[in-house]
Parts: sequence; structure tokens; C-alpha cells
Amino acid sequence: MARARQNGEGSVYKRKSDGLWIGSVTIGWEAGKRRRKTVSGHTAEEVRAKLREVRRHLDKGLPVPDHKTTVDDLLDRWFKDVMSHQVAPNALENYETIAKHHIRPALGRRPLAKLSVAEIDALLSSKRTGNPKAGVKPLSVSTVRRIRAVLGQALAQAQRWDMVPRNVAALSTAPKQTRSEGRTLSPEQARTLLDALRGHRLEALYVTMLGTGLRRGEALGLLWSDVDLKGETLTVNHQLKRERGILVLGDVKTQKSRRAVNLPKTVVEALKVHRNCQRAERLHSGPAWQESGHVFTTMIGTPIDPRNIGRDFASVTEAAGLGHWHPNELRHSALSLMLARGVPIEVVSDVAGHASIRMTADVYGYIMEPQRQAAANALDAVLSSS
Repeated sequence: MARARQNGEGSVYKRKSDGLWIGSVTIGWEAGKRRRKTVSGHTAEEVRAKLREVRRHLDKGLPVPDHKTTVDDLLDRWFKDVMSHQVAPNALENYETIAKHHIRPALGRRPLAKLSVAEIDALLSSKRTGNPKAGVKPLSVSTVRRIRAVLGQALAQAQRWDMVPRNVAALSTAPKQTRSEGRTLSPEQARTLLDALRGHRLEALYVTMLGTGLRRGEALGLLWSDVDLKGETLTVNHQLKRERGILVLGDVKTQKSRRAVNLPKTVVEALKVHRNCQRAERLHSGPAWQESGHVFTTMIGTPIDPRNIGRDFASVTEAAGLGHWHPNELRHSALSLMLARGVPIEVVSDVAGHASIRMTADVYGYIMEPQRQAAANALDAVLSSS
């Protein structure tokens, strides 16, 4: 005798063609038409259990599970319908690379509705530890956190599309980020570097980065129209970056990155010499010169590939006896030296173009220890004398 169907449970029957049990239940109405959810199973009870799960989601106002849509399906739709219109091409390429190499291979075929927090934690753990026997190296904490962030953003969009009831990536545990103080040139090392740079073709580029704290892309994206040598200032309006293999002059990272910077005398003098050298190169190149308006160019006037700067700068620092240094460490050194000399952190944050003072404090707060101790000593002097 067949079991009586409970109210709201939906219809359940056995399909003759393959012997599977089929169940369906109304989940709502759309444009005047009934919307139904159909499930299947090998037994009637299995199907009824699935229908009860659908009903529980409906009663709680949650999206009905879709066991056909996979993580790959979500990523495809997210990149096409959302991210392609929200981020710059190079940023989109970075997101797609993370998905291609780290998320899709492990979770791409997994039904979105079945994805669990435990699976995300296992993925992050495997990326962090690697697999030495298989020749898979462990990834850095920042890269693993990036994987979690990309998946979390995709699942947040899935929530907005009513595809999942919760964001399991957001509920996962991110690997702990230990603060790296990074290297900074000491005042003596900075002077050694300046001596080694004298006469170097890109001397003004490195002096500008060290004297202003500009990011590499910002320095290479400078146009002469951005520089006021008489007023001893420059404005950061662009950054040179590579998008899908092509160098482009794009917008700066954030609104705070668009800023004015006062130039030290050392930078002003270096830029004046550089301007004269560039004029001589333009005359020497003749028709081969391609006017770009950039402050720092190749010998025929075209923008300099940021990747080439890394190799060139390392050769300079090694020749100077300082070892291997990266151009990004010039920015870190500039900001660190400013703070060490007592420049207020809010001023340094403004010069750096950081989104907030908190960002500056998180990265460079350790340099403030002597000033914090001076503050404590000043208060102690007041309190002990009373």
C-alpha cells in the first residue's frame, strides 16, 4: 500500500523508462506561471527526503539547492556578467589566473550547493603545505589568502543571485598573516646607492622613487606634464602597467593614490639633468624617436617595461656592494626613513597614497616605537614632577 502524501510534500512517482523515483514540488510563481523543482532518486524515501529539504529552504526563505550548478559554472558567470565590468583588465586576469590554477582544479566540478566549509579549509591547508613527494611547493600565506578571497567574492555573488544560502568561503579559516617588516635602506646605504647611481642612465628614476616613495608603476607612468620643477612638485595621475601583455598608461590604484607630492631638492636636480639628457637622446635618435610624453623612457622615447627595471636596479645595487635589492624596496625605504625622522604618520600616509592611515600603521608601525617611547617619557616627566 502506497504511503499517503503529506501536505506540501509534492508528487512522487516511479519513472517507467529507467526505474528512478521522481519528485516535484511547487516553489513559486514567475510571470503567472508555476515554478516547480524536480528531484530524483533510487528510492521513494530518498526522493521524499530531497523534497523535504527543498521545503525547509522555502520555509526559511532560502534559495532552493541547485545540485546541477558547479563551482566552474559560477566562476564562468561571475567573470562574464560581473567582474569583466567591475575591475581593470589586468586585475581580471589576476582573478582568472587564481581560479584557473588553484580553484577550478580542486573544486570546479563540485556542485555549488554541496560545497562545504570543511572543503575550503582543506583546500587552503593543502595549498599552504604543498606536496613535496609530488613536487608541489607550498604557497605563501598571501597567495593562499588571495585564493580564499577570490572564492569568497564569487560565493558572495552566488548569495546575491540566490544560488546558495551562505558563503562557505567566508566561514572558512584564513591562514594567519604574519607581519613582514621588510627591508629598508639605512641612511648610509641610501647615500651609497646615490653615489653608485651617478651617471647611470636611469639615475633620476631611482632617485625619484627613493625621494618620493612613488610606486614603480607610478614613477614609470609620470608624464612631463605631471612635473613642476619650478614649483618643486609632481602629481600622481597615472600608473604604467601591463594588461594582457601590453603596456598601458592606466589609472592609479585608488582615489587616494591620486595625489600631489613635494619634491626634495635632490630629486629636482636629478630630474633637471635627466630632462637635458632626454633632449639629447631625442636629437640623437632622430626619426626613430617616438614621443610619449613620459618622464622616463627607453632610448627611443617609448615607455619602459616595469619588468626591465627590476633587473637593472638589482645590477646597480649589487655593483654598489649592497646586495640584491628590488625597486619596490625604494618606496619602502622612503616611507620608513620619513617616519624614522619624525615625519607625522598622517603626512607619510598622504605622501604614500595609502587608502588610510591604518594601512600605513599596519606596515610601518614598528618604526614608530622610538616616538611612542618618547611620548611615554614625556608623560612620565610630567606625572613624576607633580
